Amino acid sequence: MTRVLLISGSTRGGSLHTAALRTAARHAAEGIAAELYDGLVALPAFVPGEVYPPASVSELRRQITMADALLISTPEYAGSLPGSLKNLLDWLVDGGELRGKPVAWLSVVEPGVDDGARTSLESVLEHGGARLLRPACVRIPLDMATIGADGLITDVRLHMALQDMVHALVRSLTERPAAPQPSWQAHSSVYPVITRQEAPGFPRGAQLPPWAREV
Repeated sequence: MTRVLLISGSTRGGSLHTAALRTAARHAAEGIAAELYDGLVALPAFVPGEVYPPASVSELRRQITMADALLISTPEYAGSLPGSLKNLLDWLVDGGELRGKPVAWLSVVEPGVDDGARTSLESVLEHGGARLLRPACVRIPLDMATIGADGLITDVRLHMALQDMVHALVRSLTERPAAPQPSWQAHSSVYPVITRQEAPGFPRGAQLPPWAREV
């Protein structure tokens, strides 16, 4: 069983991002346990190096540790991440729970609308040592009209994209990261040394070209 924790960066009750993640949890494929994190509003302000963090922070860290991967969907506020989501990530970076943790993002807005938030998110994840699973990151622009009475997204495009996303996520979890290609300096030290070719021979008595004459 693969555990995926879904985290919305929105604190608004009727959030499109939260509805998309709620749909992801409802339509999780067999063998996938997807759970929507609901403690964002209750998290206290981040205190660097807190030895005895509040219970809500300890619970967050426990859920992150238990998850095999994270899926984050967030709106953009003032050109960056919402403060509530940044606060959550600060707690995790400080505690080290993001290190090596596979993470993907789901965008539900048009390109250019959330570029600042997405860039900030990837920067924080990199700083925390998370493993961004780019093959599992998906953008499906939606609108509020696609949220049904049950709080789920009715657009079948999202349902199909979520299936592809989950498959890519699970595949990324089982594949070993490709080894980085060595630089030219590494190539030159591990590859066989190329020997210098001998100068071509000339028949005895032949007129040698200037570059082949002794000086």
